[in-house]
Amino acid sequence: MQNPGGFDGTGSHTHNKETQMNRKGLAMALAGAGIGAVLSGNAAAQSSVTLYGIVDSGITYTSNQKGSSTWQATGGNEQGTRWGMVGTEDLGGGTTAIFKLENGFNIETGTASANGRMFGRQAWVGLSNQRWGTFTMGRQYNAAQDSLAPLQIGASTSLTQYALHPFDTDDLNNSFRTDNSVKYVTPTFAGFQGNAMYGFSNATNFAANRSWSVGGTYAQGPLRLGVAYVVLDNPALDTTGAIPSDNYFTFLKGITKQQIWGAAGTYDFGNATFGLLYTSSLFNLQTGASQRFNNYEGSFRYRFTPSVMFAIGETYTQVLTTQSAKPSVHYLQTSAGVQYYLSKRTDLYVNAIYQRSSSNAVAAVEGISNPSSSNTQVVGVVGIRHKF
Repeated sequence: MQNPGGFDGTGSHTHNKETQMNRKGLAMALAGAGIGAVLSGNAAAQSSVTLYGIVDSGITYTSNQKGSSTWQATGGNEQGTRWGMVGTEDLGGGTTAIFKLENGFNIETGTASANGRMFGRQAWVGLSNQRWGTFTMGRQYNAAQDSLAPLQIGASTSLTQYALHPFDTDDLNNSFRTDNSVKYVTPTFAGFQGNAMYGFSNATNFAANRSWSVGGTYAQGPLRLGVAYVVLDNPALDTTGAIPSDNYFTFLKGITKQQIWGAAGTYDFGNATFGLLYTSSLFNLQTGASQRFNNYEGSFRYRFTPSVMFAIGETYTQVLTTQSAKPSVHYLQTSAGVQYYLSKRTDLYVNAIYQRSSSNAVAAVEGISNPSSSNTQVVGVVGIRHKF
């Protein structure tokens, strides 16, 4: 017969003491688990990983591509289709560990862009401090892309990529990104923020394929300004350098050096925004010759309602060679469009672009598959963009 009270039949309290010890152990274990849960919760509260993306698809009409008009299903018209992850971890003392991994892909086919790279748009990791600024390493954007691209007419709040400059010589349409790079961005002081980047060649010949750039932005009230200078030494000599050969220009051969410099600004006046931009790109060639592309852009945006935005821009591009101080070729382009926002994350867009080149060249709207067979080209595009 079992003894009530936990006696073992000999009059001892051994079983009762063991029960009490087990209960104390269980309580301590539960307390420890609770403390662990609290610590884990604090760690989770100090760290985050966010999944984001953009999907953009449309129908594009071109009046002349190598002599024929063309209808095409096109993706990434307003912004390149992408998905990515951005993460932060609070390290204390105002310092945060940060990273970003961003994949670009063709929404019409589902294939990866940037020659099949998993994270071809961006891939970097670094540290950010509220007082000292941000330092990152990886595949990144240069100063022109950081400081000038948000101010040009083809920015994400205005028109599609077809409004950008012929051949994208200033890299504002992201023809190339910089591998093996380290970047420093200053904190914002009275509206000003600076940035500097260096891309390593990763070769025994230190200058074989390297890049560096500096830039700055200023934003105060209705005024926004940007300046940038970018240098590429012996670009695209191999795929291990700062500028991989599969991620660079193909319209010029034998480039030994490229320099990009520019300045831009916008000013908000009520519902209207006025913008000016200038960029110049100088290509030095193995033959000893050079080509310079100067872009002059004026833009106007107007928000009729919170849901309706209108934009128009005019761009003049001149090409100069070593042999002549006068432009050998020029392009004049007018771009206009309307965005209708169904919500904060979804909008519809309609754009029209007209380009006319000098008689000794053929028109070539940026982003279109092929140039015209004449000196004029008309492009129209309708589409939808969704952000998540």
